[in-house]
Amino acid sequence: MNSSPHILRDFDNAIAAFKSEVLAMAAKARHNLERAVQALMERNSELANSVIADDDDVDDYERSIDQHGMDILVKYHPMATDLRLVVSSMKISMNLERISDHAVNIAKRAKKISATPELSEVNLIEPLYTLADHLLRDAISSYSDGNSALGASLHTRDKELDRMHKQTTAHFASRMEEAQGRCQEYLHLIFIVRSLERVGDLSSNIGEDAVYLEHAKDIRHKSTLEREMSGEE
Repeated sequence: MNSSPHILRDFDNAIAAFKSEVLAMAAKARHNLERAVQALMERNSELANSVIADDDDVDDYERSIDQHGMDILVKYHPMATDLRLVVSSMKISMNLERISDHAVNIAKRAKKISATPELSEVNLIEPLYTLADHLLRDAISSYSDGNSALGASLHTRDKELDRMHKQTTAHFASRMEEAQGRCQEYLHLIFIVRSLERVGDLSSNIGEDAVYLEHAKDIRHKSTLEREMSGEE
């Protein structure tokens, strides 16, 4: 890459704008998830419809980030940390798009549940959402702040969400056997719990990309100790 001051300034501006776009996408995906669960808890079909419609914005972000990332690669030929930033950001945008897809799935099922008599056990969803949202928030922070230790910690923390997913799914499944004409609502809740569990997995993926960005280390499929060491170096 030409190292003249003008080119370097253009490159720095392009990188800064690129990362800002990823963070804007992250904020939108997280907001969609929040509103989807809110629509479920408040039986608000209009809010659910807004989540479904706004998913197009997240898809647009992903396409734009992919295009801008390729433009940076072709125009500036970045190396080392800058190259990892582009690659990691494009991978993170893919995970964020999937998170927003799960928000849409929750919103669609929230609409169906809200059309039936109120079900008190919907409240069992809230603790899973809280944990999933914390994982997503910290995944975004690990990327934006370059906090690889935080990113490396997400895999272990996600195991608690996995445990809650299994426990809550088992409860809803048992209620399906006892329910009289309400099996469909419990099935919707099982799929909502599954979507929240997947949000945790995708957040953990973002954390892995944050570690790769900072240390050029791929911590996928590694033990907890290896992940922690990768995040602390």
